Amino acid sequence: MRVIMLGAHPDDSEYYAGGTAAKWAADGVDVQIVAISGGDAGHQSEGGGALARRRAVESRRSAKVLGVSWRTLDFHDGGVIPSLEVREAVIRAIRDWRADIVISHRPNDYHPDHRYAGMVMQDAAYLVAVPNICPDTPRLENNPVFMYFLDEFQRPYPFRADVAVDVTDVMAVKYNALHQMDSQMYEWLPWMDGRLEEVPSGDADRRQWLETYMEPDFLRWTDNHRDALAGRYGDPHAARVRFGESFELCEYGRRPTRDQLWEMFPR
Repeated sequence: MRVIMLGAHPDDSEYYAGGTAAKWAADGVDVQIVAISGGDAGHQSEGGGALARRRAVESRRSAKVLGVSWRTLDFHDGGVIPSLEVREAVIRAIRDWRADIVISHRPNDYHPDHRYAGMVMQDAAYLVAVPNICPDTPRLENNPVFMYFLDEFQRPYPFRADVAVDVTDVMAVKYNALHQMDSQMYEWLPWMDGRLEEVPSGDADRRQWLETYMEPDFLRWTDNHRDALAGRYGDPHAARVRFGESFELCEYGRRPTRDQLWEMFPR
């Protein structure tokens, strides 16, 4: 099985689904993380090509920790739109990877790049099988399963957890992967949150601080989708899950049964 994760920026897929990616990789599944943009605007004092190159280095280090491959389509940060150019780049990426599962953002996320990444994935869902679209790359004979990363937005409808994954046993791997992204975890995101002064200077201290910084989000996601965890693992196991990641099935593309979907995702 082959999985491609289409994050709008470097660090999106790792943040929303790094644990699941690590578990898939440990099971021998080929996973590729694709950043549609190079992330060239995501910093308070750096930008442009230099920042994009820095983030690419960070992302490749992170991918090595997770056991996955990484690439960027290198569109401008803040400039991901559902254009023909972006759509065709995404179609080619999905085909090149020969993906069985494609995961991206929902089209009603907070960031315009996230929203449009989700729209582009939806636009590609049928066209990846059409031979006269992007004829320079062979079409996919079997349409992939298309999925969404989780989010907490309620309009026009809230996220529905169609499959949940217990990632408690790989959270150290996920944190270690995020730890490689200095420009985001220890500079940009804390600055945006007004917490930059909290960030320690030493590497080990930063890694420890990262858990306290990120943990509230990850715990809340788990509690929000504990019913989905219980449906898949049973109540006793679900009650013990400290960290879970959840995904919603897109209406486009292949539509597996619930049991087939659950079988595709790591335990």
